[in-house]
Amino acid sequence: MNKKTYLFAILSAFALLACSNNRSDSAEQPTPKETKAEIPRIILDADIGSSTDDLFALQNLYDCHKERKCKLIGVVVDRMGENNAAIVDVMNTYFGLGDIPIGLERDGAKNPKIWIDYGELPADTNEDGSPMFKRSVDDYSKLLDGYKLYRKLLAGNPDHSVTIVSTGFVTSLAHLLKSEADEYSDLSGVELVKAKVKGLYIMGGDFGEAVETDYNFRQALDFSIEFFRLWPIDVPRVFSPGEVGDELEYPSKQVIEDISWTDVHPIKQVYMNNNCNTGQKMWDVLAVLNAVYGDSLFSISDRGRITYADDRTYFTKDPEGNDRYQFRGDNKWNADMLQRIRNVNMKH
Repeated sequence: MNKKTYLFAILSAFALLACSNNRSDSAEQPTPKETKAEIPRIILDADIGSSTDDLFALQNLYDCHKERKCKLIGVVVDRMGENNAAIVDVMNTYFGLGDIPIGLERDGAKNPKIWIDYGELPADTNEDGSPMFKRSVDDYSKLLDGYKLYRKLLAGNPDHSVTIVSTGFVTSLAHLLKSEADEYSDLSGVELVKAKVKGLYIMGGDFGEAVETDYNFRQALDFSIEFFRLWPIDVPRVFSPGEVGDELEYPSKQVIEDISWTDVHPIKQVYMNNNCNTGQKMWDVLAVLNAVYGDSLFSISDRGRITYADDRTYFTKDPEGNDRYQFRGDNKWNADMLQRIRNVNMKH
């Protein structure tokens, strides 16, 4: 064997060894999909058009979406009225997410109480008469019904991948659960929820500490009864009772000061135009934060089953159950959680 042939044989051997080692290393290393957990895909279901905590819930979801901590895939407006959908359109567009689909409840709670009426927001104008806020939807009458948007979004996403955050009435959820096969899926509503929903985080419930029965369930009582009757018991639910957010007081003056970095902001405009001395407790945001961050920020009950009867929720401890609920926090927790909400509000 001459020197050139010998040298070529040596180099070829090293090359084969290197390739072999590379193949071995790549086989041992997990792919990025295996090492990175899927971020939550979230549908928000809110009674926009009354208490302002729904707006903060939306704002916090936008922030988490932009930071890739979650993916907001749709908003269902469960308080009837196209103007309430227009409020979400204003919010979506202002925060640069005008392409997020909106569904609207058209057969829900009749004349529910309005705590703070900020329905004028979409029509607000600048001094020259031009619209203060841009919008992305041309015709709200063409929006899908809330339960139809649910069916479309659930059918279009992988199994057990969608997290629902409900901060209002359960009217659209009840319609979803009672729905039959349609153009989006051959599955019934219950089957679709079982196949596609990873979990539900819901603002509501009273578990022994509440002064009065739950507002959200009481305002649409028949729908609430159907929701509890039909929800699949193997799909997890986490409830955020009103008393958990009772101590998270975000005064009007502080809200306006925290958004002093701009003159035009939809939440600031609501507070500038309305007396927001009621309804500014941050109840709804807690369900959002629990859905995005999991249990790390909260103290949660043991597993069990939650039922609804006589306008009350009842918790029965059961290690096989898929229902849990948040506990109230101490003063430090309340202060830390409120500061977290304020920090998002102060972001430029």
